[in-house]
Amino acid sequence: MLLGLARASGGSATVFGQDPWTDAVELHKRIAYVPGDVSLWPNLSGGEAIDLLSRLRGGTADKAAYAERKARLIEVFQLDPSKKGRSYSKGNRQKVALIAAFASPADVYILDEPTSGLDPLMEGVFNQEIRRAASLGTTVLLSSHILSEVEQLCDRVTIIRAGKTVESGTLAELRHLTRTEVSFARNGLTDADIARIPSVHDVALVNGRARFTVDSDKISSLLPVLTELDVKGLRVAPPSLEELFLRHYGDELNPAEASLALHPSRKARRREAAKEASLR
Repeated sequence: MLLGLARASGGSATVFGQDPWTDAVELHKRIAYVPGDVSLWPNLSGGEAIDLLSRLRGGTADKAAYAERKARLIEVFQLDPSKKGRSYSKGNRQKVALIAAFASPADVYILDEPTSGLDPLMEGVFNQEIRRAASLGTTVLLSSHILSEVEQLCDRVTIIRAGKTVESGTLAELRHLTRTEVSFARNGLTDADIARIPSVHDVALVNGRARFTVDSDKISSLLPVLTELDVKGLRVAPPSLEELFLRHYGDELNPAEASLALHPSRKARRREAAKEASLR
């Protein structure tokens, strides 16, 4: 709907103050889009596809600047632009779309699972390019199920469930909704020692090491008690975006399903990376 490819059945949305449905042509001059599953013209080379996609957005007007950006991106993404689209793996098709998006200036990037099919090295390159774009003042709207990626890149996070926003804000604003994990060791640790610690949940005591969670806003009251207990090897792990995600989705999943929900594409990405390596 933000791209003007589908008409909203309700509600409203604007991009730069314009209606995406009625003003799509003008808006696409300022928007770069990368889908999670890229299809290319089978008989065009990767370089030709990049040029075509860039020309459609009017991004090749300054030919020298465009050629320089394109050459740099082809190098960092390690793409062979001479191969035909039909010969590319999923990862290489994704690279073509990413290079076309970054090669032409845009005011906003709309990215839907953009690293699907990329190996970890190329994911790192993608992260660098996103940070480069953000440093120039470009807005990036990233949709992703890879929560570690979101946590690294995004300033604000919105979790959507069943078509409705359930949480939205900066990571710092959202972390209070999850619990912090605490673990430590102590010689002769007993259940009575644990009972002295306020506001703990999900306590596990194994081989003299305690592990539990505590409401994040209660950490300050916890530390004096731990000092009195003279604990060793204290570890305090702040809540992650994955925990926040599971707070809204995990009630429907068993632990194995929850793990798959958090990383639905990791195995697929490994398979694609292995396939791409074998093609090389």
